[in-house]
Amino acid sequence: MKKPSVKPAVASEAGGFDLAVVAGLAKIAAANDLSEVEVEREGMRIRVARERHTIAATHVLAAPPGAVAAAPMMAAPPNLLAAETAIDAVDNPGTVKSPMVGTAYLRPTPDAKPFVEVGATVKAGDKLMLVEAMKTFNEIVAHRSGKLTQIMIEDGAPVEYGQALMVIE
Repeated sequence: MKKPSVKPAVASEAGGFDLAVVAGLAKIAAANDLSEVEVEREGMRIRVARERHTIAATHVLAAPPGAVAAAPMMAAPPNLLAAETAIDAVDNPGTVKSPMVGTAYLRPTPDAKPFVEVGATVKAGDKLMLVEAMKTFNEIVAHRSGKLTQIMIEDGAPVEYGQALMVIE
């Protein structure tokens, strides 16, 4: 009886996956500014995810040389205020960040009341929201006790890995 031939392990393989395929997927993700790429073939699935950093731009207005008259003060556009608030929240140690890419839900069902609201006092471990990824609902819990001061996403909004979701003071 003839033995079945066994393919020798290649140095570029790790855990049954060809590292060249993984590297190729990483290049595709980077070239197309994707947060993740996933492929499945012959019962094997490869998912490459990368962390994306968002840089908020700030605008500086300068008066031309020789301008003496003071311009009346105007309120900052709402998008600049939102960008400043987002920057503050990212630096805040009480910021709850998304652990994954998915869809955020602030309530268990569309007709139910939200898990938490701004102004609510939460304890470490309290359920704050759900993030659905690949048809799985993942609970997002408070990492510290305190008062919920900000909710930075809307119910049903897509979220990225590391995105600020809420702030607990």
